[in-house]
Amino acid sequence: MRTTRRSAIAALALALPLSLAACGSSDSSTDAGASSSSSAPSSSSSSSSSSSSSSSDDMAAKPFGAACEAVPKTGAGSFEGMATAPVATAASANPVLSQLVGAVKAAGLVDTLNSAKEITVFAPTNDAFKAVPKATLDAAMKDPKGLLTKVLTNHVVEGKLTPEQLAGDHKTLAGTTISVTGSGESFKVGEANVVCGNVQTANATVYIIDGVLLPK
Repeated sequence: MRTTRRSAIAALALALPLSLAACGSSDSSTDAGASSSSSAPSSSSSSSSSSSSSSSDDMAAKPFGAACEAVPKTGAGSFEGMATAPVATAASANPVLSQLVGAVKAAGLVDTLNSAKEITVFAPTNDAFKAVPKATLDAAMKDPKGLLTKVLTNHVVEGKLTPEQLAGDHKTLAGTTISVTGSGESFKVGEANVVCGNVQTANATVYIIDGVLLPK
């Protein structure tokens, strides 16, 4: 009889720790599940924030302006194509800028512009060049290393200016100062209007304008 009672007590003593251990394991598993569940919203929130930031950056990088419609939709002269090439090369693929490209080649500035680190170029359209008095344009083309170079470098400033940085006075590579007024998607460079802005190339930001900026 005593032997039977001792065996029962011993069995109870062994079963009790095992039961407690099982309860502890269950609690630990529940806590781990709760912890994992509570961390999920944080991850989701972080992903949402990252997506929002990326979307904002994409919007800020888009070209703007009515004349952007004239830029080719595909190929080297399109916005995507221009973004992969240095500025003079990119402009040469865009039919809207063929007069400017011809002047840049005549002045021997292709390598200078293509090798520049970060610049902003105010690029006159073909119609802008046609509006320049013939005598003035002829004089510039006859003096490629002098007057023509000064006119062209009067359209270039250091640094890639975003639309938010555009308004204000900027020193050009010609040593002159040009003034930009406006905000949002409406800007004037001197008397010229920005007709297609924030165009990206590999080393420059381009603002296409409807007038030639003659140095004073």
